[in-house]
Amino acid sequence: MMAQHQKLTDSKEDELCLAAIQYLRSHFQEATDIYKRLLVEDREHWALNVYIAFCYYKLDYYDVALEILQTYLANYPHSITAVNLKACSHYQLYNGKAAEAELKVLQQASNSGNIFQEHDLLQHNLVVFRNGENALQVLPPLLNIIPEARLNLVIYHLRTDEVLEAYNLIKDLEPAVPREYILKGVVFAALGQRTGSREHLKLAQQLFQLVGASASESDTIPGRQCMASCFFLLRQFEDVLVYLKSIKPYFSNDDDFNWNYGLTCAATGDYKEATEALLQIQNEKYRLEFCYLSWLARCYIMNNEPGLAWESYVRMDTSNESFNLLHLIANDCYKMGHFYYSCKAFDVLERLDPDPEFWEGKRGAAIGVFQQAVAGQESSDKLQEVVNLLRSTQNPQVDHMINRVMKKWAKENRVKLE
Repeated sequence: MMAQHQKLTDSKEDELCLAAIQYLRSHFQEATDIYKRLLVEDREHWALNVYIAFCYYKLDYYDVALEILQTYLANYPHSITAVNLKACSHYQLYNGKAAEAELKVLQQASNSGNIFQEHDLLQHNLVVFRNGENALQVLPPLLNIIPEARLNLVIYHLRTDEVLEAYNLIKDLEPAVPREYILKGVVFAALGQRTGSREHLKLAQQLFQLVGASASESDTIPGRQCMASCFFLLRQFEDVLVYLKSIKPYFSNDDDFNWNYGLTCAATGDYKEATEALLQIQNEKYRLEFCYLSWLARCYIMNNEPGLAWESYVRMDTSNESFNLLHLIANDCYKMGHFYYSCKAFDVLERLDPDPEFWEGKRGAAIGVFQQAVAGQESSDKLQEVVNLLRSTQNPQVDHMINRVMKKWAKENRVKLE
């Protein structure tokens, strides 16, 4: 490379070759500088506008890329390369529908039946614009033709929860640019969490750290997301919050961001902020996951809204997950002094499993409710309900608790207790 570099002359051909090499090495700013210099010398080298637009696209300046493209498109409105780049910029700035609309000009100008079937690149990009539609038909034949096809097929498998398929596609890929490092890190993290593999989680953490700590990416949104993911895998949640808070304004309606932000806030004890973030999640699949339900229940309890946690349990079907949620409600409510709901949860646990620990928890919570009633902090109705729950336990301590303690106090204080 260096030997050839020293042989370069000032000819346009050599300059263009150098710019192309810089582009291929992801040195987009250096390539842009060369193209701009050549364009100043000759404004009618229209294709240079496309090259510059490509560089700005790669630098994430999509609006600038669109502006520069217009000069070329004014002269060559049906250029597949230029129109495709314009569509890709619209995809990044807006959405897939806006991008696909830009490609219609090519279809209208085409003499054949379907221009998209004739061009691999357009077929590939339509899959992306349509959020993975026909991915399994279109992308596999393009794996060795269009480099992004492999990455987009990996993304498709991740979205359809086919982690092993995604892993097999990317495990041998040697990352060259940030998005490849990021995608490989995401796949390794997903596989590590799915299988419990510490090795893959460690590799994911290292890949995220490489991107997030690099000089070129450290101040970008993806770079900060990477550092947040790195610290998340290391369970250093205070550090995670530093990065997530810095990019929060850009992700107000993003379910994935709100999931990570909500769990991180909860892990650091900011349960109010955590509740707000978790309740913003719209994806029904996420909202049905036990991880979501259990953390939201804990947030409710810590925010002194145990009734909402109990409602979450009541809405669940009977399963191991509902049993585990009951366990969480029983213990967290006890810890926070929400003894009424703790007693209810321990009562159900005791019915499901006659473990002596559940009786002890139920007994302690019942005493807590009684003490709160004595202090005027709990209603007699709740105390009556707790008495009824105690009667469902076949234990000699029950009679003493109800008749010798609770009823005696109720009688002395003119509180109705059956």
